[in-house]
Amino acid sequence: MSNIDHDKVLEVASAWLDQGHKVALATVVKTWGSAPRPTGSQLAVRGDGEFAGSVSGGCVEGAVITEALDAIKDGRTRKLSFGVTNDQAWTVGLACGGQIEIFVEPVG
Repeated sequence: MSNIDHDKVLEVASAWLDQGHKVALATVVKTWGSAPRPTGSQLAVRGDGEFAGSVSGGCVEGAVITEALDAIKDGRTRKLSFGVTNDQAWTVGLACGGQIEIFVEPVG
């Protein structure tokens, strides 16, 4: 369900919460250089791994989803950074020359 309109991510997350699912929300809070998605882009992740939206156009979604699932489990927020100066960026595939900072929080 990742290919939904950006403005529908919160609606999907709200529906999942209404259905009794646990949810985490990831939001791009800062970008530098050639970032794949703008500030404010969001990704909702359900406790069973279903997700909606995008924070990087696919470059780092896998890593963000893993962190979101961990946030659902432990109830703690996370601040993630990906970029060409970050060794993890090459592992997850953000080689576009930009950097992004993502805030992940469990909701509900």
